[in-house]
Amino acid sequence: MVEGKRTAVRVRAHAQAQAAAIAGAALLSIVLAAAGSACAEPAQQSTKDDAADAIDLGARGTLGSAGPAGAAAPASNLAIGPVQFSPRAGFATEYMSRGTTQSAHQPAAGAVIETTLADKLYATAGVTSVKLPGNATAEVAVSYGVRPSVSTVDFDISWNYYAYPGQGAATANGGSQYGEGVVRADTKFGDKLHFAAGFAVSPNYSNTGAWSEYTAAGLGYELPRSALPEKLGAVVSGGAGYFIFGNQSAAIGGFPLPAYLNWNLGVTFERGNLHFDLRYFDTNLSKASCFVLTGDPSATAGGRIDPLSNPRGLESNWCSATLVAKFWFALN
Repeated sequence: MVEGKRTAVRVRAHAQAQAAAIAGAALLSIVLAAAGSACAEPAQQSTKDDAADAIDLGARGTLGSAGPAGAAAPASNLAIGPVQFSPRAGFATEYMSRGTTQSAHQPAAGAVIETTLADKLYATAGVTSVKLPGNATAEVAVSYGVRPSVSTVDFDISWNYYAYPGQGAATANGGSQYGEGVVRADTKFGDKLHFAAGFAVSPNYSNTGAWSEYTAAGLGYELPRSALPEKLGAVVSGGAGYFIFGNQSAAIGGFPLPAYLNWNLGVTFERGNLHFDLRYFDTNLSKASCFVLTGDPSATAGGRIDPLSNPRGLESNWCSATLVAKFWFALN
């Protein structure tokens, strides 16, 4: 028994060390990219469509990338040979993902760098502040993907890994780090209207032992430039998604997490490398189901008691209607 506990401690320590290494690499990449801007050749602007990028299908991070993994390559700021670098940073009144807060309804900030080869293959590393169970204060995200096009449809196919340094020892399942595969498609109808759809799947959502599937779709409409101040662009967009889960491991209850709908509606403004987004988020989760899903440590009693998933009848507002303001910019 003692040896088993020691092994578990060593495994958790190793996982935390790996997450810390990922965080350090992400931060170092951002610093190096910013420092290298003085000597790197300026890259040509990407053909990224801001209207498509504004459609939020459940992206991770506080930055303005649409879809579960990001809609299209952000405008490149730096280039060394065939490799392009796109560092960004931003902040928000809170960090929302798929209708639930990742920052306990508090402000959040983040930074990310994307490296692109031949405008198709890419890798990203980013850090976002969070406030989650187990005293997690940062989310480190690493992604690898490809962006092919077929006729008028642009695809984004990626594998994403999320880690939460320092969280493991304080949670029952050793931390909520997990990986997720994502496919997203974007297309355009006419000059102004854009449509996006995405599908994400994880074999072990938040390290609970439960599989997850997330399906989402959305529309974006680019407002005419003639109706806006000079050099200002604006996109009105909205999206909706459905999240389903399998059973968690027996060690943390063995029951399925609650499936739910979520939706968002907002407007995104852009002027050069500056972006501002104002967006409404909501879900159909009850406050009791929200606690079961999130494990909110600040939850209060008063909800429906479920002997298996919520024996104390705790309620959380982490899945309630929320208005979020978000600002992000490219680092030149």
